[in-house]
Amino acid sequence: MKANLGAVYEQMAAEFLASRGFEIIERNFHSRFGEIDIVAKKDSVLHFIEVKGSQSRYRADAISPSKLSKILKTIEFYLYVNDLEVAYCVDAIVIVDQQVEFLENVLL
Repeated sequence: MKANLGAVYEQMAAEFLASRGFEIIERNFHSRFGEIDIVAKKDSVLHFIEVKGSQSRYRADAISPSKLSKILKTIEFYLYVNDLEVAYCVDAIVIVDQQVEFLENVLL
């Protein structure tokens, strides 16, 4: 995803989440393992959210196995550096033609 378009999708995703009661904790958290687009909190659960955008109906099948591996390592690092022991889940937001689809707990 191009950087400018990626930033637009991430902003749309953050606004979508905020409108549904999520507190945005952090955006674009980087580690040597990878990046997490959005870290949000709702009902004492941390949500680590990957944002995908597309110009077509192809849903981007949310997260590839290698990307998921990087995300999980980055989550472990995030929890470690922030000294957190909390419930969390990995979600995805897919945006196609300005339509936002929220895929909760993509690990299941």
